[in-house]
Amino acid sequence: MKKLVIYAITLHCLFISILSFTLNSPVFASDMVKPLSDSSYIKSIQIWHQQRIESLKSETGWLNLAGLFWLKEGKNTFGSSKTNDIVFPKGAEKLGSFTLINEEVTVDIDPKAQVFIKNDAVSTLKIFPTDKNLIMQSSSLRWFIIKRGPKIGVRLRDVESDVVKHFGGIHTYPIDSTWRIKARLETSNKAKTVDITDVLGQTGPQPLAGTLVFKISGKTYRLDAIDEGNDLFIIFADDTNGKETYGSGRFLYAQKPDANGVVYLDFNKAINPPCAFTPYATCPLPPKQNKLVLAILSGEKNFGDH
Repeated sequence: MKKLVIYAITLHCLFISILSFTLNSPVFASDMVKPLSDSSYIKSIQIWHQQRIESLKSETGWLNLAGLFWLKEGKNTFGSSKTNDIVFPKGAEKLGSFTLINEEVTVDIDPKAQVFIKNDAVSTLKIFPTDKNLIMQSSSLRWFIIKRGPKIGVRLRDVESDVVKHFGGIHTYPIDSTWRIKARLETSNKAKTVDITDVLGQTGPQPLAGTLVFKISGKTYRLDAIDEGNDLFIIFADDTNGKETYGSGRFLYAQKPDANGVVYLDFNKAINPPCAFTPYATCPLPPKQNKLVLAILSGEKNFGDH
């Protein structure tokens, strides 16, 4: 009889341990996706993360941004001299001027300056709007025109940036396959948009692909997804923001629903927005409906002092 009591107590303790593990896991077994073995999955995320780092460090990445200058109507002189309207951090003292009239931008290059688009020297040229990707360069500097709402500006890169040279990578949460979650995409027969506000305070409509519905620890959550061609783009916030992750939220990309109508949300691929790396980006912010009352302990952590 004594042995039976001990055996019963042992089974009860084992049951409690299993239940406790399940409840404390980020995702219940019914929500977990294990398409790969743990080792191959971890390796795939490591490769993906390395590609992400290489993209940030590339010539078209976010790390080499060196300035963002909003143009005023009329003439805007530019160069490294402080006498210019737009002061570049390095390079020739006088490079020329941008002229903004009725949302059109023309550049006039100083005759003594050497400015090129690819291998062609620039003198006077309309550079916005245009159907060509016009990137001007002088020594290690690259610049081009961007438009954000009614604002038109010059975005500057330095391909010899110290930020790139000294970049030490991004800390992440441990890779955990339980944060790769099945979701379904609720869509509408009518084209819809979602209002997105950026760090400049400008709000504009973006094409809404639908609302992703998924479960974590048995509770249902919803995230609006922006249509980005073949992908879904999700701007979300969670309870880690301002602590272990970037204060304004993170980004996540996912493929559109497969043949079975399933979308896989892999929060191991949650990334910092560009504003986490540079003050010269104009990042979109999570809409209020995308603020999760939940800690997503997966993906990229905060970078530096941003």
